Amino acid sequence: MVNQEKCIGCGTCVAICPVGAIKFNENGKAEIDKNKCIHCGACQASCPVDAIKLD
Repeated sequence: MVNQEKCIGCGTCVAICPVGAIKFNENGKAEIDKNKCIHCGACQASCPVDAIKLD
């Protein structure tokens, strides 16, 4: 869901997620908890580097 090579760790997706499903991993990249994600698309729309794709 998050392309780790594209993610720049800016935190936009973390801040905008309405259910807190996105956290930073040990490499400072965003990761989405698939069990919490409601597929609203806010993170995908807000990502400045187009690193997020929801299935």
